[in-house]
Amino acid sequence: MTKKKAFVVRLDPERMKALERWAADEFRSINGQMEWIIDQALKNAGRMKKSNPSEEKEA
Repeated sequence: MTKKKAFVVRLDPERMKALERWAADEFRSINGQMEWIIDQALKNAGRMKKSNPSEEKEA
């Protein structure tokens, strides 16, 4: 199991509501949605390797 480091994030209420709606639409927790967003941003910026070849086709 991968260890995860906890940290605090401050969001204004409007962004938090948008994040909650997005997470619900994707059937994810808010934390899971934030992890997905960060993973996508890191991959798109070339800061993290893509985990498998099928992901490269989706981008």
